[in-house]
Amino acid sequence: MIATPTAEPSPSDNALRAETDDGAFRAVAVRTTDTVRQMLAKQSLWGAEAVHLADLATGAILLRETMAPSHRLQCLLRSADGACLWVAESNPDGGTRGLLTRKDKNTTASIHGGTLEVVRTLRNGELHRGVVQIPGGTVSQALMVYLQESEQVVSMLAVACELGDDHVVAAGGYIVQLLPEVGRGPLAIMAERLRDFEHIGPLLAKNDAATSPLLDELLYGMPFTRVDERPLDWRCRCSKERVLATLATLPGSDLAGLSADDKPIELSCDFCRADYVVSAEELRALAKS
Repeated sequence: MIATPTAEPSPSDNALRAETDDGAFRAVAVRTTDTVRQMLAKQSLWGAEAVHLADLATGAILLRETMAPSHRLQCLLRSADGACLWVAESNPDGGTRGLLTRKDKNTTASIHGGTLEVVRTLRNGELHRGVVQIPGGTVSQALMVYLQESEQVVSMLAVACELGDDHVVAAGGYIVQLLPEVGRGPLAIMAERLRDFEHIGPLLAKNDAATSPLLDELLYGMPFTRVDERPLDWRCRCSKERVLATLATLPGSDLAGLSADDKPIELSCDFCRADYVVSAEELRALAKS
């Protein structure tokens, strides 16, 4: 009997961290294909705007993994004319979500000349905000400028999302950072070799965006050790409890007005499109609390 070859299992979304054995570089590679598929389906997005959101979500994960792995991080991308706002949020449990809002549903905006804002929680609980102008037309360029200007972190980064005719082929990215105690010499060498990895979409599509082969390519010829791996997924954090908590921040008079006609109100989550119904009784209870 001839044994039937066992098919290789498909990779799942994850963040894989490594450091070169000489202590010069830290690298993180992420696969976000499944996360992006669910996110774009929830937002009913396709085309260039979908790629921007996918890349922003991947970038948010990379920034959180390198700068705030134990805290929430949010990226906001605004078009130059203010017509479009892309939002991506990455959480320490590996969950990521994103959305696009437009002033006009028929608006298609470029990110060239827009702004990137990054909001992250510091160890002391305070929020840190950094805003930079976007010099080019890609999210990768925006993220690189942010790291250089707002965080003063020497890094090389690229994100990509490859779309097929009707599906997301692959999504992911990487970041390589020079460790603080190392001189600039190794950086120049790494920057030169990573010129071939500025546009990584085809490489991601070739390997199903698997992180291990991506790290092998990035650090080829440089002994390195994989130090950590974390699962990633699309996850919305909305719930009925969160809706009620948000409503509870309204003045009691506003809540009383909402419940005056004894009809429930309906609210929808912008991230996942889930609908929530709040009864008049619940509104009155909030008004009294």
